[in-house]
Amino acid sequence: MRAQIWILGGTGRSGRTIAAHLAERGLTAVLVGRDARRLHAAAEQTDSETLQAPSLATAASEIRRQRPGVVINTIGPFTTTAPEVVYACRAVGSHYLDLANDVAALSAAFEMHDAATQAGHTLVTGAGFGVTATESVVVKLCEGGPAPLRVRVDMVPSIAMEEGTAGEALIGTLLGGLVGRQITDGHLAPARILSDAVRLTLPDGSQVTTASMPLGELLAAHRASGAHHVLSASSETPSSPVIRAMMPAVSTLMRWERLRLFTTRRLAQVRVKAKERPREHSWGHAVVTWADGETREGWLRLGDAQAYTGAVAAEITRRLLAGQGRPGAYTPAALFGPALAESCGAEYLLPQPGRRRHAPDSDPTR
Repeated sequence: MRAQIWILGGTGRSGRTIAAHLAERGLTAVLVGRDARRLHAAAEQTDSETLQAPSLATAASEIRRQRPGVVINTIGPFTTTAPEVVYACRAVGSHYLDLANDVAALSAAFEMHDAATQAGHTLVTGAGFGVTATESVVVKLCEGGPAPLRVRVDMVPSIAMEEGTAGEALIGTLLGGLVGRQITDGHLAPARILSDAVRLTLPDGSQVTTASMPLGELLAAHRASGAHHVLSASSETPSSPVIRAMMPAVSTLMRWERLRLFTTRRLAQVRVKAKERPREHSWGHAVVTWADGETREGWLRLGDAQAYTGAVAAEITRRLLAGQGRPGAYTPAALFGPALAESCGAEYLLPQPGRRRHAPDSDPTR
């Protein structure tokens, strides 16, 4: 039983995508969920096994009883679901990973580092596109050098949407990003949401605007670089001037946990229409600046961001089962280095490093 891979929330799109990528690696997943009919349909699609669990508490109890090798948590909001699952994994030495991508969830995971180390199990958080794509570029640019002064990371996803509900994991991540924060003088500090807008020219010649949105990439980039000042931005931000003007008030309201959880559950049930992805590639981008003025910029190019999330989670799982992890709490590139991103099908585009100066009004790291 120790070689089992469990996917909590296995009937959702993320769970099914991960199971498919595991199958490509010769691994079979056990899809864990509440609805027997949906479990059966998902298992047929992905050639997986199933385990019906009517609640998260039941799933945690089964983890303690059956002791799977790796548990993949796709159920949001992760600030609510992760602790119970992690505690169950820790009790029996199962490795744990999740797709969290908000500051609160990653912060909570990092606080479990010492306990995970003592228990001898590995906890990987942020095992998806956003954290992996941006953190990997930062690690690549900072290899072998001192800690930089400033880092800016930009997440530019391209996702083909299937018809259905958005789900609590995605909505929880987006609402978490509405609480404005950045790293200032080495510490997490309040910041204005959707500020620092930059018009990026992508390596393929197209353009996209990104603005500050403090998701999990913020903490991952800070831990990967040790920079004094870090800003995370995304292309998935409201562009309307009216909406931007409303964001400070919305950000304040989202600090109330009960309101945030209520809003998350309601919005998670809203149905979305299917649509093709907006561009051929998804991108992770970083600009790193050192105190002496040296600036390096890099890109990570990949395809559909949702498919890449599945590949990342599956590859990390394979490595954990192979004994390549180490006890403690980590983000993907912090644990396995920048080569992990390439092993999942991405490609680095790194211009020759050198010194260059930005115009004062367009410096993307300020």
